[in-house]
Amino acid sequence: MQQKSNSNYNNESITSLKGADRVRLRPGVIFGSDGLDGCQHAVFEILSNSIDEAREGFGSKIEVVRYKDNSILVKDYGRGIPVDYNPKEDRFNWELVFCELYAGGKYQNNTGENYEFSLGLNGLGTCATQYASAYMDAMIYRDGMCYQLHFEKGENIGGLMKEAAPKHPTGTQIRWLPDRDVFTDIAVPLSYFQDILRRQAIVNAGLTFTLFDEESGENFTYLYKNGIRDYLAELAGDNALTSVHYLQTETQGRDREDKPEYRLKFESAFCFHNHVNLLEYYHNSSFLEHGGAPDKAVKSAFVSAIDKYLKTNNLYKKEEKKITFPDIEDSLILVINSFSTVTSYENQTKKSITNKFIQEAMTEFFRQQLEIYFIENKMEAEKIAAQILANKRSRETAEKTRINIRKKLTGSLDMNNRVEKFVNCRTKDVSRRELYIVEGDSALGSCKQGRDAEFQAIIPIRGKILNCLKADYNRIFSNDIITDLLKVLGCGVEIKSKHNTGLNSFDLSQLRWSKVILCTDADVDGFQIRTLLLTMLYRLVPTLIEEKKVYIAESPLYEIINGKNTYFAYSDSEKNNIVSKLKGKVKINRSKGLGENQPEMMWETTMNPETRRLILVTPDDVQRTQEVFELLLGENLAGRKEFIAEEGYKYLDLTDIS
Repeated sequence: MQQKSNSNYNNESITSLKGADRVRLRPGVIFGSDGLDGCQHAVFEILSNSIDEAREGFGSKIEVVRYKDNSILVKDYGRGIPVDYNPKEDRFNWELVFCELYAGGKYQNNTGENYEFSLGLNGLGTCATQYASAYMDAMIYRDGMCYQLHFEKGENIGGLMKEAAPKHPTGTQIRWLPDRDVFTDIAVPLSYFQDILRRQAIVNAGLTFTLFDEESGENFTYLYKNGIRDYLAELAGDNALTSVHYLQTETQGRDREDKPEYRLKFESAFCFHNHVNLLEYYHNSSFLEHGGAPDKAVKSAFVSAIDKYLKTNNLYKKEEKKITFPDIEDSLILVINSFSTVTSYENQTKKSITNKFIQEAMTEFFRQQLEIYFIENKMEAEKIAAQILANKRSRETAEKTRINIRKKLTGSLDMNNRVEKFVNCRTKDVSRRELYIVEGDSALGSCKQGRDAEFQAIIPIRGKILNCLKADYNRIFSNDIITDLLKVLGCGVEIKSKHNTGLNSFDLSQLRWSKVILCTDADVDGFQIRTLLLTMLYRLVPTLIEEKKVYIAESPLYEIINGKNTYFAYSDSEKNNIVSKLKGKVKINRSKGLGENQPEMMWETTMNPETRRLILVTPDDVQRTQEVFELLLGENLAGRKEFIAEEGYKYLDLTDIS
């Protein structure tokens, strides 16, 4: 190996980024990403400063505008950012705020000064966003003056301009255009603004957020007068298992003995519900997408308190395993809104906090409060216990079902796992292998003789298949037709139930076929069997449809004989078109069932890749099929009667009435 010269790597090789380049060349370090996520986080950085002002008691309204050109405006009615000369720093404050990383007014928040419970801590947000903007305009009203600043690509243009504005309310207005040279995508969608402002209204009770979207011309207002209590009531609706329970407390402590003490206050609202579940954590108004300390506290406290209640009241069966948090989470709606004067975020994007004291304080508080709650609300406690045990037992039943299914469906198709009347093909190349699911033994015979045995396999359906939309898993997996089909597919099954969405034994890589082809007669019975097969695949292995593995073999409706020539038509219009071009005597036969076809005809019309017609099944097709299936074979008698009255005449030619 040739050794490279190190003559170019010397003391002058070490450089540092300066000024705006610290952000513009490495936006991911500050914003977590150089893509749309990072651009959106910059929006939150500016918004959070206005929220901090409002939470300190200055201003009760924040206005946001999303412009067509992707620029953004955030306006508040707080005290206004101090931007004039700062004798202590011997610099103008606007330089510190807009042009200096790690400069701001929130470093003394644990000493009882400004911004005790602030979103912004690191002095990065305003400056970093300014550096990452094509332009930024700031208009600030304070001390009877209007201050204006203009920046382009991280550089100030024109210095600080100011004029008297004695009657104008105080506040800060910032408009900026994220720079395409910094972010790969700056088109922040309307949905982001709607989501972030709604969340901030939830955790800042009484603070009004308005949003104007220039693109659509729509206005939106977000206000929760009672904060998380109103939000919980909105989520729970009228069908909650319990009433909304609200808790709040304030305390202080430290993360380590040698660390300073800090203040913590938090509020929580929760209820239990049969159909809705949600866990959301906010700290200093920042949505903790990944939770951290509050999430760990909730899991520990709720499992401990509810397990204690179940044991105390002898509600566990003999030798029954204890509950786990997923059993509780299935029926729990809970929001925590916490604030602390010292916060350890996992990173600048503030999606998780790691404070040890916060976790311990919340855990202990919830344990105590839940114990009191269960004593004071006996009827609700009984409902909660019954629901969580039902969740637990449902999960355990589904787990056993999953294990049994895995045992039943896995393994090779050998003598120990034989599927009756399944006819395999020779090739082991999955990319070539095709599985024909055919209707009955007679169709099996003609398809078997008409196929190419090298790559085409066949499995017959014996009788009517179970309606998988209406049957429970126990009935489905006791059905030999279904389990045989799943064995032959080889990829397992996707189990989805209310309390156990994660349980499945599906593995697409184990699918033994490149195409799964449904092949049924072109009559009413054939259509029904096809629909039932589609329904089974839709419920048990929907990924096969999403991955475009499922096809329908289109069977001809008519056989047209003209002398020694035979033609096949798949619709009335196609039949008419063929007949119009033929000369001499023409004989038209309604196509027979697949089982009555000659092998040569089966190959030509249904199995030959060069001449057959396959219809790809898409998720939309199956959804529509399911809707029609429910209408025609489900519980909606009135709907079925109406459909037959309006549409029935279209299908008379498919019946046997003469």
